[in-house]
Amino acid sequence: MQTVSVLGSTGSIGTSALDVISRFPDRFRVSALSANSNVDLLSRQVKRFRPKAVCVVDAAAARRFRKISLPKIKLYEGEEGLCGMAADLKVDTLLVGIVGSSALMPILKAMANIKRLALANKEALVMAGDIIMKDARRKAVKILPVDSEHNAVFQCVESGRSAPKKIYLTGSGGPFLATPKKSFKYISPEKAVKHPRWKMGKKISVDSATMMNKGLEVIEAHHLFGLDVGNIEVLIHPETVVHSMVEFVDGSILAHMGTCDMRTPIQYALTYPSRVSSSVKGVTFSKSEALHFYSPDFKKFPCLRIAYEAARRGETYPCVLNAANEVAVGQFLKGRIKFTDIAKVIEKVLARHRGIKGAGLRDVLGVDAWARLKTKELLGVVSD
Repeated sequence: MQTVSVLGSTGSIGTSALDVISRFPDRFRVSALSANSNVDLLSRQVKRFRPKAVCVVDAAAARRFRKISLPKIKLYEGEEGLCGMAADLKVDTLLVGIVGSSALMPILKAMANIKRLALANKEALVMAGDIIMKDARRKAVKILPVDSEHNAVFQCVESGRSAPKKIYLTGSGGPFLATPKKSFKYISPEKAVKHPRWKMGKKISVDSATMMNKGLEVIEAHHLFGLDVGNIEVLIHPETVVHSMVEFVDGSILAHMGTCDMRTPIQYALTYPSRVSSSVKGVTFSKSEALHFYSPDFKKFPCLRIAYEAARRGETYPCVLNAANEVAVGQFLKGRIKFTDIAKVIEKVLARHRGIKGAGLRDVLGVDAWARLKTKELLGVVSD
C-alpha cells in the first residue's frame, strides 16, 4: 500500500489524480489533501478518501471548512500550514498539483519525508531548479514528472536506456495559433482561458495562450534531464497526439503518443516502474488525420523567446521570468492590462535584473520578491 499526499486536490490535476487513485484501492491510500478555497469539493474528497490531514490555504475558506461536519482530521491553514503539513507527514509519494511559485516551499519542506515527488508544477523548478534537484539527490527522492510533455520525455528516456541528445517538446499552439498578431491587443481574459485541447486552470491557460508555458517547460526539462537549453526544441503540433520526442546519439528518435488525458501521465508517475491497466482510451490511428509539426513564431509569441533568453542566461533570470509572469498574468486576468502587455513588462523587469550566480534559497526568495514588486511598479499596481 502506497501512501500519497495530493497538494492542489481540487484542481484539474488533483481531481484527475484522485480519480486514478480511486481505481486502485488496494494499491494507494490518501494521507493528505490541500486546496486553496474550494472547500465544498474538498469536503467531499475528505469523506471519500479519509486522509489524516488537510490544508486550506485561503483564510476565509478555512473558517468555512471548520464548520463542515467531517470525520476527525487534522486541519492546517494558510501557506505556513501547507509547509507544516508537508514537513509533518511522512508519505511514499507527494503529488504536487499546485500552480505557481507557492509550491516551492512545501516541496522543499517535504523532501525529508517522501520517497517520490510526482511533480505537475513547473514554476518551482523554474525558480529554484538547481536547489530542488540537489536536495532530491541528497535525500534520494525520485522525481517523476507529471506534466504530459515531461512525462513523455521521461518515458522515452527510460525506454531508450540512454541519456538524450535532444528533446522535442510539443505543444498545441494554444487558442490563438491562427489568430493574426494584430488582433492580440484585443484578446480578453475570457478568450485566453479557453484552451482548445486541455482543461486547465486560468493561470496555466493564459500561459498556454502566450506560449510562456512552453518556455517554462524548456527550463523545467533542462533541470529534469540535465540537457543544455540549446538542445531542447519546442514544436507546434496542433493534433496533440505526440506529447514529446527524444533523440539519442545514434540518431534514433522515440516519440510518446497518446490521447489528451492527464490521467495517463499521473497514473504512470504513481505506478512507476510498473504499467497497469487504465480506463483511458487509446489513439485510434485509422481515424486520425495527418500529424503536423511546425516551428513556433517567436515574433508572434514573444514570451517563448523571452523564456529561452532567460534560460540561456541562467543564474536567477528564470526566477525573475517566473515572478514577473505570475504578476502580469494576474493583472491581465483582472482586466487591468492588455494581453500584449504581459510579454512587454516581463522583458522590462528582466532588463533591470542583475543575476546571482550559485544562488541559495534566500537569494531565490529575495529575487522573487524583488521581481514581483518591480513588475507591479512598472504596471502601476497600487494594491491587489
